[in-house]
Amino acid sequence: MTVDTAHARPAAQPAPPPPAAVRRGLRPGRLGVHAFLMAVSLAFLAPLLLAVYASLRPYDETSRYGYFSLPRHLSFDYYRQAFADSGMTKHFVNTMIIAVPGVLVTLFLASFVAFALARLKMRGGIVLLMLFTAGNLLPQQVIVTPLYVVFNRIPLPYWMSDSMTMYDSYWAVVVVQIGFQLGFCVFVLANFMRTLPQEILEAAVVDGAGIWTQYWRITLPLCRPALAALGTLQFTWMYNDFLWALVFVSDGDKLPITSALNNLRGQFFTDYNLLAAGSVIVALPTLVVFLLLQRHFIAGLTLGSSKG
Repeated sequence: MTVDTAHARPAAQPAPPPPAAVRRGLRPGRLGVHAFLMAVSLAFLAPLLLAVYASLRPYDETSRYGYFSLPRHLSFDYYRQAFADSGMTKHFVNTMIIAVPGVLVTLFLASFVAFALARLKMRGGIVLLMLFTAGNLLPQQVIVTPLYVVFNRIPLPYWMSDSMTMYDSYWAVVVVQIGFQLGFCVFVLANFMRTLPQEILEAAVVDGAGIWTQYWRITLPLCRPALAALGTLQFTWMYNDFLWALVFVSDGDKLPITSALNNLRGQFFTDYNLLAAGSVIVALPTLVVFLLLQRHFIAGLTLGSSKG
């Protein structure tokens, strides 16, 4: 009996060696880099985690056993107390009145100026861009007193300000926020717009598009990732600001949410666990905004990273 070698199954071939990327991923050097990045991340998260941990424990327990001891009782009582005692609802509305218009107006003006500097080939555009960038180097505390004097002398109608001046009104805080954040946004958007293909605008001009059409219908949609990244940063900065509202607003009912934490401090005693619970509540809106815009934020930060 003969065996048909033509139809015999070939012997099993050895498995191919793992690709270079897989072998490279197992190298000790990369493991060390990942371990270092995890350690740095934990170092940045440690204060937040400690605040959350302290906010769930009674003050008597932490004062007796320490903040780093094992918990014996955990509850959300401090969160309910912090939300009720500080009047966060009112202060949160005040913050939205300041932050939302501030972010929208800043992005609109910055995108308009950046479009003129980057796409219209203006004379002296580089000098103007340098001036906008240099404005970010001015310490804010230097102009606190001049702005205080100026805002007390700018009249406003009663329906815009109870004090009949720009001082002690939301307008003062919004204007200052826009003024200080505008330079940074112009710098980022102008450099981003320079990376857009010039052929797109040239084709639009051939089709009869005017300046406004080139800006509003062509350039801005292409800048969506950059605008989302800047919007996230601007909202976080304006939301967390405490200096300008403290200087230009004297009415306690108009103060933003960052000042609500001061309502949790007693005259002779401060429950720091209650203060930690209030801090966590105040930080939640910025975390929600970042999670909602996370995809656009990361895309805006990584744009151009793969270009030569």
